[in-house]
Amino acid sequence: MYSAHVGPDVTVGGPVGFLLELARGRSSALFAVLAGFSLVIITGRPHPRTGRAGRQAVARVVIRSLVLVALGYALTALDTDVDVILAYYGLIFLAVLPLYRLRARTLAVIAAGSALILPQVLYIINQLIDQGGWADAVVARDPLARITDSDGLIELLFTGEYPVLTWIPFMIAGMAVARLDLTRPGLRGRLAVAGGVLAVLGYGGSCLALHLVPHMGTVIAGATDGGSASSAWWSDTVGDLTGNTPAEWLLVAAPHSQTTFSILGNTGVAFVVVAACLTVADRMPRVMRLATPVSAVGMVSLTAYALHIVALWALVDTEDETLSAPPVLLAFIAIAMLLATAWTRIFRRGPLEYLLHTATWPARRIL
Repeated sequence: MYSAHVGPDVTVGGPVGFLLELARGRSSALFAVLAGFSLVIITGRPHPRTGRAGRQAVARVVIRSLVLVALGYALTALDTDVDVILAYYGLIFLAVLPLYRLRARTLAVIAAGSALILPQVLYIINQLIDQGGWADAVVARDPLARITDSDGLIELLFTGEYPVLTWIPFMIAGMAVARLDLTRPGLRGRLAVAGGVLAVLGYGGSCLALHLVPHMGTVIAGATDGGSASSAWWSDTVGDLTGNTPAEWLLVAAPHSQTTFSILGNTGVAFVVVAACLTVADRMPRVMRLATPVSAVGMVSLTAYALHIVALWALVDTEDETLSAPPVLLAFIAIAMLLATAWTRIFRRGPLEYLLHTATWPARRIL
């Protein structure tokens, strides 16, 4: 996350540019997969809560979602270069909440189906938005749009940087993984293999499709700000769309392209990372002790996310390129680990994590 928001531009090339590029889009996808995991923990793992406990768990998720939406818009109002994802996450939590009682296999099927279908639905809806004024009419009547001075639900669902329609599959995939017994022998290996297969299908399928479609390079260059089809199967360096999206765009797998190929590839990477971390945690206790500062950041992840945006707002001059130098990135990482380690030695939760926990107290009154 920090490398995507603070690090040097990936066009520096070489090993540094490659490592920086690996984080682009894939870090936020991993975040979404883990968010689905956390939803299952809240609503009951390994078995979904029922009765009064189930209703209270659902209420906690709803309250958390609303707080995330509010916090997301508050951070967006700081007007940094970061595309704040929290408001989108809050709405995704609400969208997938009705699925919390489903089994792992059912959730996996829904995640796969939504990854195959929803990007095409999003493409059609965005084409309709470009062609007509109905979206403006919806925005004009949307109270969220008036309160936040944005496009409200239209932006969250369809036109924003993290449209709910194509980020739902990540969270459902995370819910499916959370329903598994990850302590079973061989299961982590199968999860890693599944992730590898998805990555090959996503990035490899896109690469093959882009080479088979005639004149794809010309189409991509014409639709973006000078992007190249040669990197469109895995890299953000393909460029940003500048006009109406051509249908050929559905064949790319760039991390923020909102296509089926990108969802498959990014989900695969997330699965491999999760499987690798679980394996290290289980088999290498010495490494885990050395990684305590990293784990500490994970315990206060919402606070770390919000504070780094506040720091960018307070410190970064958008005209000062030196603030995207490697030493600045390393400083952000080091300070985050230092503060998180010190905090978690005293407190169980980060400041914003305490806010979320306290906000959900009314859920305990539900009968």
